[in-house]
Amino acid sequence: MTEFTTRTTSPFRYDIVGSFLRPQELKEARAKFAKGEISQADLTAVEDKTIIELIKQEEAAGLKAVTDGEFRRSYWHLDFFWGLHGVKHVNLKHGYFFHDEETRNDSAQITGKISGENHPFVEHFKFTRAHASANVQVKQTIPAPAQFLEEFLRPENQANAKEFYPNQDDLDHDVAAAYHQVIEDLYAAGCRTLQLDDCTWGISVNAFANLKKKDPNADVSQLEALQERFLKVNNAAIADLPADLTVNTHVCRGNYHSTWAAAGGYGPVADNLFAQENVTAFYLEYDSERAGGFEPLSKVPDDKYVVLGLVTSKSGELEDKKEIINRIHEAAQFHPLDHLCLSPQCGFASTEEGNILTEEQQWKKIALVQDIAKEVWN
Repeated sequence: MTEFTTRTTSPFRYDIVGSFLRPQELKEARAKFAKGEISQADLTAVEDKTIIELIKQEEAAGLKAVTDGEFRRSYWHLDFFWGLHGVKHVNLKHGYFFHDEETRNDSAQITGKISGENHPFVEHFKFTRAHASANVQVKQTIPAPAQFLEEFLRPENQANAKEFYPNQDDLDHDVAAAYHQVIEDLYAAGCRTLQLDDCTWGISVNAFANLKKKDPNADVSQLEALQERFLKVNNAAIADLPADLTVNTHVCRGNYHSTWAAAGGYGPVADNLFAQENVTAFYLEYDSERAGGFEPLSKVPDDKYVVLGLVTSKSGELEDKKEIINRIHEAAQFHPLDHLCLSPQCGFASTEEGNILTEEQQWKKIALVQDIAKEVWN
């Protein structure tokens, strides 16, 4: 048997990022709940049913690590923030501005000391674990601690953050501690694979590219200082965890209704992110020219894994198999082939709107990833 078939820890040669298109039944239930037409118990029953069905589909597709599809969430990140103590759900004047679309305007603001006890995601994980087969891992996805801090760099939220945390170091400390608490609780519930979803690095390379475009000699010290801050809080949150808990990260450039928010190669963040973030694997977007070349992968330590997001989740059109295989071997010039894996570049529905493709196309994408991985690594 090859390592392809015997590998027991994440990441796997063919993998997923986490979110799946919401079934129509679930979308309708959430809409009715928002209008007050059904109770929370009614909505939870639909969530439970559709998650169980999804798990069966994931296992039937041959996935070795499954998720709940993020079916209980509206957003990939905000729902987690709202589950922390000292944080509330708010609506701002504007949403996030993507390439050609503005998102809904939900956000989070601080109401007091931030802590992580009794986070609802722990019970969500327990449900998924209880309905997955014993030989299949359940991957829990949460937004990175840095992503939480990024939310409070939005102009509308900066004054709110300073009201409760006039000292930035105190905020960073409490965020890391809150995350650590949630992660420890997830571990106690049986979680052994955790993924930190993180758009902050994509935002950074976008800001770096825009600054250099205006002035090649521009001072980038503020951007570099922000990177160091994000690296420090992420590493603090995942320090001193059990050795058998695998922590990976997914770096995103925005994934909303098939649109994107950021562009730029990984070069400006490679020295911090790739060389110093204490994770086992980096799930990286590489489905378009916006991601740049593979050269920055040389900064990833050889004993860490890179999951190449070469298959897009933003459209239903299937990639050319030979082209993807060629690109994997191109990446292998900068990082060992036996420490590379393959996945879609992001989830299929980072928010409940979902990307613009069908459920059938979603599963065909996963089948393509598996087919290519078998040819490359089997």
